Amino acid sequence: MFLATSNKNKRLLCVTYAGVVNPEQLAAGRAELTPLLAELPPGFRVLVNLSQLETMDIECQAEIGLQMEAFDRAGVSLIVRVIPDESKDIGLNILTVFHYSRHPQVATCRNLTEAAGVLAL
Repeated sequence: MFLATSNKNKRLLCVTYAGVVNPEQLAAGRAELTPLLAELPPGFRVLVNLSQLETMDIECQAEIGLQMEAFDRAGVSLIVRVIPDESKDIGLNILTVFHYSRHPQVATCRNLTEAAGVLAL
């Protein structure tokens, strides 16, 4: 499952990957991102939540890269990732190097409480 929501007042985009994630879900979810990104000002933050992820197909890397490029074009300044199980990280740090030309700050947390602290929520 892929879910994207935003909070305009907090300048925050929340992206959740849960259960078994495949490239088709991410491609379909790309349409959800466009209007959400349009309502956020440059300098917004992204919370990437992988706490409920079971597995992600390796083929998802291309779609994740496209998401990162969309965030970059929209002016993301901070990305906070919740990855409680390091084995479920599909190489996000490596993908970051290739898909973010503006070099936003990136923080990786083990839980949502820690992420909320980093985001000052």
